Amino acid sequence: MSRHTSETSKQRAAPWARVNIDIVVLVAGLVLSADSAIAQTAERPDVRVGDEWKFAVYYTVPSATPNRTWVVTGVTSKTIEGTENGEPLLLTRELNVLDSPASKNSNPRGLSFPLEVGKRWRYVNDWVFKPKGSKGGASVEAAVVAYEQVTVPAGEFDAFKLTSTERLSGTSPINSRIDAEVVRTYWYAPQARIIVKTVTRHPYLGPSTVELVSMDLRR
Repeated sequence: MSRHTSETSKQRAAPWARVNIDIVVLVAGLVLSADSAIAQTAERPDVRVGDEWKFAVYYTVPSATPNRTWVVTGVTSKTIEGTENGEPLLLTRELNVLDSPASKNSNPRGLSFPLEVGKRWRYVNDWVFKPKGSKGGASVEAAVVAYEQVTVPAGEFDAFKLTSTERLSGTSPINSRIDAEVVRTYWYAPQARIIVKTVTRHPYLGPSTVELVSMDLRR
């Protein structure tokens, strides 16, 4: 075969080689996109009796020392029963707090499964803040704004980032009026079956952060 014929064959093959490479890249991109779409949807977790999470709750100075422990003691079709630092705790099946040592809520929906980026919802809730004896109502707007990695004392997690804005109204024990806007940013990690971090901005109580320190989940 002449040198001219060999070079011509290579020139003809080159476009097909580029086409094959483009096809491989396209297929790889579709696979990655499919995996990403699957990763960015979370169904309600399968919480089990014996599941335990330890959290650090702090206000101004960051801390990794656990001072809040949740333990699941029972799961029904509508609720999750457990304890918070040994005291009764009642959650919805979607992990929202109905009753705890600190608060009582009529319709908590901070988490609304399935979760996916872009999902938004609204709800109203009647609340009681037990330490102060105050009570009232709230109109809440929540949204899933991202799927990202978050680092807490328990480790690094792939998590759904959510935000909520609560417009509170109510009264204190001395009948003073409460009107406030509370903003929360929180991260739900499917691997942990729980919200692993919450940052709250409250005009009356100040800023606070809750982070997961450790967990012991039943398989």
